[in-house]
Order: sequence, then C-alpha cells, then structure tokens
Amino acid sequence: MNFNDHDIKNEEVISKEENAVVLEFVIPASCDFFDGHFPQYKLLPAVAQFEIITRFSRKYFGTQRYVPNIKRIKFSAPIKPDTKIHLELTYKKEKGSVTFNMADANVEGKVYSSGSFAVLSETQA
Repeated sequence: MNFNDHDIKNEEVISKEENAVVLEFVIPASCDFFDGHFPQYKLLPAVAQFEIITRFSRKYFGTQRYVPNIKRIKFSAPIKPDTKIHLELTYKKEKGSVTFNMADANVEGKVYSSGSFAVLSETQA
C-alpha cells in the first residue's frame, strides 16, 4: 500500500516522552486536503485534521489508524493553507486513548481542534 503524506513532511519534534509528543509542522498550500474544499477560501477539512492526528499517533505511539471510538472532539477554528501547527499528543496506554490539542504555532492561544479518542495498539491487530 502506498503512503500519502499529503505534503506534510519534516515535522519537528519539540519534546518527546514515552507517552507524549509535541510536534510542529506546516500544512502547505500544496496539500491535497485543500483540493476542492471551498476553492475561493481554502480550509483544511475536519476529517483531514483527524487523519493527521491519527497518523502521528501511529508514528509516535504505535497505535492503529483504526479508531474504535471518538470520546470527544471539538473543532474551534478553520485552518488555512501554509499554517504552522503545534500538535500535542498524549497516549494513555492503560486507558487505550489518545488526547490531542492542535493549535497555531505562531498565535498563542489559538486552538484549531482538541479531544480524545480510543485507540488500539498495533499488536492488537
């Protein structure tokens, strides 16, 4: 199976612990997630935000991409092309969940989305 990174490359790890990671990365205008989503006013769809979050959860915590349950999720602000994102992920292995906070890396206090979802480890596949 081919992997599509959607032009979101070279994330910078700001901090990493066993069950927590803080990343910063840019969602470039070339990202195919923006294709066809409001052509005159491009926005990153909510489902694309969640795809990015689950991809990084898998990469850093070894969780499956399959999400059996979304416990809570809130989309607070639209994300435009070329936005630098600050993403905090915390894996609660004992609870089988990941919490996240996706915010603007350049505007303090501007949160794009937050929430938590159930996960399965790759070994549960």
